[in-house]
Amino acid sequence: MKARKTVFLLILFGTANFVGAQDLLDILEDEGKDIPQYSLATFKSTRISFGHSIETRKKGILEIFAANRFWNTPSLRTQSFAADRLSSRIALEYGISNRLSTGIGGTTFDGLFDTYLKYKLVQQRKDKKGSPISITLFQNASYFSEAIADNSIQDNFAKRLSFTTQLLIAKKISPKFSLQIAPSFIHRGLRASQDDPNNHVALGFGGRYKLGHHISFVSEYYTVFNPVKSRDTYGPFSLGINWEIGDVMLQFMLTNAVNMVEDAFITQTYNNFNFRNPNLNFGFNATYIIHFKRGLKNKEQIKKP
Repeated sequence: MKARKTVFLLILFGTANFVGAQDLLDILEDEGKDIPQYSLATFKSTRISFGHSIETRKKGILEIFAANRFWNTPSLRTQSFAADRLSSRIALEYGISNRLSTGIGGTTFDGLFDTYLKYKLVQQRKDKKGSPISITLFQNASYFSEAIADNSIQDNFAKRLSFTTQLLIAKKISPKFSLQIAPSFIHRGLRASQDDPNNHVALGFGGRYKLGHHISFVSEYYTVFNPVKSRDTYGPFSLGINWEIGDVMLQFMLTNAVNMVEDAFITQTYNNFNFRNPNLNFGFNATYIIHFKRGLKNKEQIKKP
């Protein structure tokens, strides 16, 4: 009789535990349904090739960014062994929060010093309950530091400033394929001619296709609806490969854009994309990421006994 009571109590206790466990699982499933499922890594870098992508750096991450452009000129005389001309841009970029990034840099060829703010306004959700696209706001300012040879051009600090405002809109269409459009407004303080507009409206297009676990094919193009009139300009275009190696991103590209700051390469690309000198140049970007938060965490773990 005691054995029967014991078996009955065990069955009753097990049934109660099973029902309780099922209720707990149901609660967890219901809570899990409310957790947003965001699309991650639409682009693996803050830049597609020469232009910014929708991506912002996470809070506490510092980016050391180095960009280089190499090209030849039609002149018979050359200034270097590998290429006739070289331009470099060095920049520091930092994640203030998970949505807000900033950066500052300088370029050798055109004497531009620039800074920017970048805020991720909307993030694409893959659970079909939120936004089907990602939207990032981008604001750039640059200062032209070189001497102006033309005395007829009014020269002051305000005139040397240029500003670029972009609305970066992107969608991760599949795990391998992402697209971005970039409506852009550019204000340039300096004009080579009174016929040239100070304000320009442009539209950028960019794409990424994942070739392998760490390698992607990328391309970008910008068109300006009201270009300068004093000389011929062309839309900047690029074909490239992005290669991710741990905390380092390497970007290799063929492009007709010599400049590396938004207001310059969008409105001042003076050569078409073809294989004649100096229309085509080789671009190489290198980005090194420093995790400050990870470093602090590791130091704390080392101090613990």
